[in-house]
Amino acid sequence: MAETKAASNGSHPLYIVLISVHGLIRGHDLELGRDADTGGQTKYVVELARALAERKDVGRVDLLTRRIIDSDISVDYARPVEALSKKAHIVRLDAGPEGYIRKEELWDYLDNFADNALDYLREHDLVPDLVHSHYADAGYVGTRLAKHLGVPLMHTGHSLGRVKRRRLLATGLNRDAIEARYNMTRRIEAEEATLAGAQMVIASTKNEVEDQYGLYDHYQPSQMRVIPPGTDLKRFQPPSGGEWDDPIFGELERFLSKPKRPMILALSRPDERKNIGTLIEAYGESRELQKAANLVIIAGNRDDIREMDSGAQGVLTDILLLIDQFDLYGKVAYPKHHLPDQVPVLYRLAAKSKGVFVNPALTEPFGLTLLEAAACRLPIVATEDGGPQDIIGHCQNGLLIDPLDKADITRALLKILSDAARWKQLAENGLRGVHQHYSWQAHADTYLGEARPLLDRAEPPPRAPLTRRPMLYHDRAIFTDLDQNLLGDPESLAEFVKLVRTNRKCATFGIATGRRLEAALKIMRQFGIPQPDVLITSVGTQIYYAPQLTADLAWAEHIDYLWQPKKTRRLLAEIPGLHLQAKAQQSRFKISYFIDTENAPSLEEINSLLHQAELSVNTFLSFGQFLDIVPTRASKGFALRWFADQWDIPLEHILAAGGSGTDEDMMRGNTLAVVVANRHDEELSHLTDVERIYFAKHSYAQGILEAIEHYDFYRACTVPETADV
Repeated sequence: MAETKAASNGSHPLYIVLISVHGLIRGHDLELGRDADTGGQTKYVVELARALAERKDVGRVDLLTRRIIDSDISVDYARPVEALSKKAHIVRLDAGPEGYIRKEELWDYLDNFADNALDYLREHDLVPDLVHSHYADAGYVGTRLAKHLGVPLMHTGHSLGRVKRRRLLATGLNRDAIEARYNMTRRIEAEEATLAGAQMVIASTKNEVEDQYGLYDHYQPSQMRVIPPGTDLKRFQPPSGGEWDDPIFGELERFLSKPKRPMILALSRPDERKNIGTLIEAYGESRELQKAANLVIIAGNRDDIREMDSGAQGVLTDILLLIDQFDLYGKVAYPKHHLPDQVPVLYRLAAKSKGVFVNPALTEPFGLTLLEAAACRLPIVATEDGGPQDIIGHCQNGLLIDPLDKADITRALLKILSDAARWKQLAENGLRGVHQHYSWQAHADTYLGEARPLLDRAEPPPRAPLTRRPMLYHDRAIFTDLDQNLLGDPESLAEFVKLVRTNRKCATFGIATGRRLEAALKIMRQFGIPQPDVLITSVGTQIYYAPQLTADLAWAEHIDYLWQPKKTRRLLAEIPGLHLQAKAQQSRFKISYFIDTENAPSLEEINSLLHQAELSVNTFLSFGQFLDIVPTRASKGFALRWFADQWDIPLEHILAAGGSGTDEDMMRGNTLAVVVANRHDEELSHLTDVERIYFAKHSYAQGILEAIEHYDFYRACTVPETADV
């Protein structure tokens, strides 16, 4: 893979990074419907990558996803790099366990994914012009990546947590059950943060913008763009002859007594939201519909229903029971397997038979299958909830239905099946409309037309040269909080300082504190703590380098993005239970409060108010009584990673020690980490199961010493021969 650097001013081809963390993503034979995580999103991002890469003004597209090594799935998903075209690649990054896991189980590994994404870009000397995240988990990663690189972030939600939570509550599931299975709180928090940080959010339909994103605190209509996805018009085409000879028709013939009758085709995952049961009931209760057409249900692939997850198992069992209840044998086909290449053939078979494609889902954010059917010259019947409104509005190729009204479903199907002239007109309208409105070329044109103003405004992240040559060759680094980690046990502090000094030639020593510079220096002198090589102060908003405490001005410029301290203070002045700390605790990029948790709103509610006021900030609660507000690009974790990037030290060689809430993002991800025993339990207890975070049995500096021994941290501490020290 050749090294590439692209500019955002239009004079050089663009480099675009797409992120889609979960699911099984590859460039061929996509396993759509294999499970809930391998749906339309995986197809969308692959085709988007290809479409963007075909443009002359795009030099390179990388689609970042999770690498999976699992004997139960194809080895394709273990390949680090897969070429989609000359200019587009799938890049698979390690994050968490090797095996395939549900997206709801990925949250603790997303910091690792983000760190590995930065490593990949550094290794190949790449700086993207644009980062585009897909779904909430990628939004979390993309937000961190874009903040670090100082580049624009675009986001596509695909589905939204607040919408899903409402739907799940409506089914009777209680909040605890929803939280346990779906990690809903973390998902919604990630979505809010992504909406706060994204310069543009792409939706597929107007309905999605108004009815779904409108539920979020940080919904900003001015940043929303409706750009419907395209469909592969080379793959999905009208019947051309020979469809009856395809092996998939042989599979359908096994079920049907009159296999060449018109076909009502339903194609989806075995998910209860797809409402397949209601469709079967409508068909089973209508003798007229049974005489007019066969029903063909393609609900993913299966070997043994009993071995599938409970949701799919329930849906497929209901299908079988309903077919038996209405005695629909010989009229309904429900094959166990189909190949990806046979999906277009299924649409063409339905079109050749003068049938109808039906999507009876309870809600449909977009409806990619509807476009595929239209491209194959097949009329459609679809749910009135969501994206089908736009598709049928543009293409005039079908009818909308109330998915809960069986009579309405039956009427719509019969209206098309019983009128040959109407069928022909709808089929021709759909074919013409999908070429006009829903090609990938049209999508890519609109996409870059909307993105170009963002790229023209974007500035590369500042990189000020600093005088620190001897440190450039350091092999590793250790960063620690000040108050919670180094103060409190003078004996262990002395031992820790001695160890740090012994290894100073190969290991950078850094302190990351919530205190301002003056207060940090005063307390360090009081306790005999030597001046560190790197001093991060004011909750990650300021960085200073030894020996002259040189301020990193580039960092200050980087985090000044969207910072509105006056507006923030005015808003928070009205909130009960918040009291500004003394002026000495405030700084240019930090607003600090005492918080009375009995009278003040929760941190979630405070964040919601800030989002609603369109204030992009990070908030940190520590020791249950201190609330710090800093710029959206600032935190101890962001500052540490800025240092690592500038000084070329792998995060895997950095030990981060902390004990309160402000330290959390410094410890997550690829860093080695230790939480000292005198931690503030409420703020860090949820990290106990996170990989690479060691919970020490000892307090203060003794806990850090314990972790140094646990990780054998200084074992490989070396200085390369080229170092001038």
